[in-house]
Order: sequence, then C-alpha cells, then structure tokens
Amino acid sequence: MGLSLVPPQPSDVSPPKTTVADAGHREDRDPHKLPVFDVKSMEAPTTSTLYLPPLLSSLPHALPPIETHDPKLATETRLPDIDPVSLSLHKALHKFRPIHSDYSLVTYADAFNWNELELPEDEEREWYCVAFRSKRKAGSDSTPLYEADKKAHEEAISNGGLILYWYGVPHAETGMNLATCIWQSRKHARAANSRPHHIRAMRLAANSYEVYQLERYKLTKAKGTRHLAVEPFDGEEVGW
Repeated sequence: MGLSLVPPQPSDVSPPKTTVADAGHREDRDPHKLPVFDVKSMEAPTTSTLYLPPLLSSLPHALPPIETHDPKLATETRLPDIDPVSLSLHKALHKFRPIHSDYSLVTYADAFNWNELELPEDEEREWYCVAFRSKRKAGSDSTPLYEADKKAHEEAISNGGLILYWYGVPHAETGMNLATCIWQSRKHARAANSRPHHIRAMRLAANSYEVYQLERYKLTKAKGTRHLAVEPFDGEEVGW
C-alpha cells in the first residue's frame, strides 16, 4: 500500500551501470521539492531521488494565516498535525541513503543506512513502510504511466501522512529497481490507495512491468535507543 510510483526503466536502452559509489549518491537537489515526472527525466534515471514532503509550521492563532498558492503545500502535512516523534524522523531522514549498489536485490533492512538515522533516546513510535521492486516490460509505453504517477503522487501528498518517498536506478545487470514510502500510519497509506489516480496508476503499472512486487514493513523506534529497527509487517495497524 502506498504510492504507486515506481521509477521506470527504459525498455529499449541498457540500464545505467550502478557502482558501489553510486549507491549512496543522488543528484544535488532540494529533497523538499517534488520530483519531476516526465519521459525526459525518468526514462533513463542515473541517480536516486529522495523526497521529503515539506512541513509548514502553523502560526500562533493571534496572527493571520499565510496564503499559499501551491496546492502541494496546502495539505495536512504541516505542524502541529505531525506528531513530535515523526518530526524527529523527518529530520533524520535527510540523511537517508542506500548503502549497497545492489539495493534492489537485497533485503529492505540491508538496503539502507537505517543504523545511521538517530532520534532522541526517550522517544518511541512506529511507522508504516512500503517497498516496490520492479522491472519494466520491454517495449512498454511509459507516457500514460508517467502522467498517472504524477497525479497519484500529488494525490497522496494532499491526503497527508507521507513522510518519505525514495526511488532508485535500475540495476545494471538485472534491470530490477526499488522504491519506498514511509507513512505516519497504515491508515494514511490505505487512504491514499483508495484515491482514483492511485488506482489508475496501479492498473497501468500492472501492464507496464514484467516484475512488480509490493513489500510491507514496520519501522520502529523504541525508548532507550537512538536507532530504528525494520520489522516485517504483521497485519496489525501501524502508527496513528
């Protein structure tokens, strides 16, 4: 459950060669800006992309609200609607990166630098994670999927609860790719899944990919430690 966006792999071009150095590298971009979803930018991605929805602090009630003309910012993803521990996670995730060039082939827990992300020791919480492993079909038409993915992404942001979206680069030998979302709760992810643009994107993805695997996890922060733990999703509600 979560965003349907999966980084497309060009069907008629060999995937870019991925090295160990590339695993932790991404282009120098503001992680709070929406990724660009078009054929030119996504047919042959060469770097991974990290997106962290911006968190806008509410003003004191005595002051008038600030008007924004950007619909991506006029969402429920703003303080104080986000809880303090999720805000700590948001800050830590600015350092989020893969640690293995084969991140699309290894386990989710081994793919990223979870042990480098630290939160205050006295905080505790759990979050819902979704991982997508994919491989494009040869000759599939990407254009409708790009447009559907763009709308699904904007739809999910407007829904609220999205903390992180990250996608990688197709593996040089296998063509497999990995993308992931972290949500404040499973309920947020389920709400985003029920939106019409998400449903359309999922249907298009089923026809565009040779492999399209969905994995679910629970990200846990326990009191007494500064570190995070990745656990398999056990079917119970996650977060709040």
